[in-house]
Amino acid sequence: MADRPTTKSKDLKKPPQRPIGFIRQFELVEMVRAYDPNVDEGLLNKAYVFSMQAHGDQKRKSGDPYFTHPLAVAAILTELKADPQAIATALLHDVVEDTPVSVADIREQFGDDIAEMVDGVTKISQRELASKETKQAENFRKFIFAVSKDVRVLLVKLADRLHNMRTLEHHDNPASQKRISLETMEIYAPLAGRIGVQRFRDELEDLSFKYLNPDGYETITTNLDKLHETAVHSVVEFSTAMRDLLHGSGVAAEVYSREKRPFSIWRKMQRKNHSFDELADIYGFRVLVDTVDECYKTLGIIHQNFPMIPEEFDDYISAPKPNNYRSIHTAVLAPVEADGRRQRVEVQIRTREMHETAERGIAAHWRYKDPTAKMLGGGKVIIASPGRDDPHEWARKAVDQLQVDEDAGEFLESTKVELFADQVFCFTPKGRVIPLPVGATPIDFAYAVHTNVGDECVGVRINGANRPLRTVLKNGDIVEVLRSENAPIPDGWESKVSTGRAKNGIRMRIKRLELDEQILLGRRILESDFNAHELIMSDQAIETAKEALNLNKVPEVYAAVGQLQLSAREVREAAFPGSANVDDAGPHRGTAPARTALVLDGLTPGVLVHFARCCVPLPGERIIGLQEREGIFVHRIDCDALGTTQIDESEWLDLRWRDDGPGEFVAPIKITVINSTGALGHVGTLLARYDADIIDIKLENREVDFSDLLIDLTVRDARHLQNVLTGLRATEHVISAERRRETQLSDA
Repeated sequence: MADRPTTKSKDLKKPPQRPIGFIRQFELVEMVRAYDPNVDEGLLNKAYVFSMQAHGDQKRKSGDPYFTHPLAVAAILTELKADPQAIATALLHDVVEDTPVSVADIREQFGDDIAEMVDGVTKISQRELASKETKQAENFRKFIFAVSKDVRVLLVKLADRLHNMRTLEHHDNPASQKRISLETMEIYAPLAGRIGVQRFRDELEDLSFKYLNPDGYETITTNLDKLHETAVHSVVEFSTAMRDLLHGSGVAAEVYSREKRPFSIWRKMQRKNHSFDELADIYGFRVLVDTVDECYKTLGIIHQNFPMIPEEFDDYISAPKPNNYRSIHTAVLAPVEADGRRQRVEVQIRTREMHETAERGIAAHWRYKDPTAKMLGGGKVIIASPGRDDPHEWARKAVDQLQVDEDAGEFLESTKVELFADQVFCFTPKGRVIPLPVGATPIDFAYAVHTNVGDECVGVRINGANRPLRTVLKNGDIVEVLRSENAPIPDGWESKVSTGRAKNGIRMRIKRLELDEQILLGRRILESDFNAHELIMSDQAIETAKEALNLNKVPEVYAAVGQLQLSAREVREAAFPGSANVDDAGPHRGTAPARTALVLDGLTPGVLVHFARCCVPLPGERIIGLQEREGIFVHRIDCDALGTTQIDESEWLDLRWRDDGPGEFVAPIKITVINSTGALGHVGTLLARYDADIIDIKLENREVDFSDLLIDLTVRDARHLQNVLTGLRATEHVISAERRRETQLSDA
């Protein structure tokens, strides 16, 4: 939306006088007719008049009639050859926010499709929100929902933001200019890139750069002006030489130069740590041909005549970007100049159709010949040959994330990170391109493919080799995800993922596992309690009790017990009234009926069950459970922490291990070794002999004659650990070997 009008007209029938420079109704219609011969002239005329009357005598900060803004937004969209409904939406996009007109009025006058688009672009009233931060986040949430239904909402919003940035100089508050520019740089410019409208992205970045870093912008533009004076001749000369070479080889090509944009130059200077004078590719060249075959023929001709720079070659024709961008990028050394230097020159080679896509993004594939066709829920538009990947898939994925991300601010921040970050492009084994932010790991990749793939990820092969899940992915990696239905939650997963989709996928999986395990635990607690009172615990008994407990379903009762929101005694009394009269002092008072110990089976470590670090229990040791907000913490029965806990003994859970053992456990030990050659190697060999893997090792203390090592081992049970310690104490290199009371696991 634009800056707020200075006045609001209450008379919708009095149009303002037409200022000089206005685009007249028939002129706007002709601009659309130039690319859509079947334009709905009546729709555009109606929207034009309706908007002009609605905005009345409102003024912009510049003093211009407010109607100049929606008219300028509509004109910008004609550059993308937007359909008449999108043009009408541009004309109407501010009437709901800034005039007495409602969405219902728009729906009555222009139909459902345009009403939905206008509503999608309209900001939420500030009165509904608690703060500017909440306002921005909620606006973005609403906007993403609208874009997922109709991508034209995004085009209108981008054109709206572009015109506002072009006129931002009329804001007299520098702080507002910077705030709007930062939002544009972090959200709207990357969004333009996501749907392939590069011309919008470039201009939005440059305009934002001008206000966010005025000194840097001034330095770059001043240097560009100076460069113009000296570079024009050599640029023209190289263009001519390249054109002559291609024509001489039978390729009818257009060759023209292009200058890097100020923000693009600044970004490269920062990334490369170079000065302006050190950049050799301020000017580049674009070659347009008719066919894909001619693209590769052109590439060969250029490489035969000019030395290429291998690290600067990219083929986006054979591997298009997800927004359907296709082109060949290369860099060569230009002919020797008069001063003996050879400049590096960037060259882009593409067909005219590819160039249209690069300029207009997804809009390049719209056609207006089928009046019955629908695009994303509305509009007389179809997408012809949209490319291998859906250019607006990011919006659908964002909506998926919105379903699980209750905090709008967190959603906005994670989306901004993904939009603004540089990307790497990886491949599934079948060749599907998966775009990810730089720094992404295989877990990010797995969730980007599908939520189920992420949930079941247990390992990964990258380019055919097994690799750790913490591996940072690179451009071109072929990633094969290894899956299991019983995949554990990745250890230290927060440090292994960077995308919002992966973070939310893991959070949601943990929530699902927690609920499942709360139900399982609650059922076991009730079975133990009922058995102790010689009562039969069954779903039928709980069905009888649920109404008295104000719960709707049997699983809700189990979950409430597993969450300690309900006691077993309360459920038992609801199912069997009077049973609570039996003495129920608790399992550790010596007066209550004996309960059956709960089995640690089906409960996933790190989800609902946590092994307390103060005592690090192992299978074979007597254990009890303390239920806290984060879940059940399992302690050894002799743990010192039990003497200081605030949890009443009646609420302690008797636990026991599975008979067959649940697998491997981490056991922290401390050993003191003699400082002699080969001592550490001997310790490692001994541990391997006992089948105890080192997870982490840290040097705690080093003296002249000995050193203390803190080691975290994997062991099967308490007996296994005791055997390891006994073996260590028997070796001549070890002075002592003891169990530590607290783990010091590495974040890796």
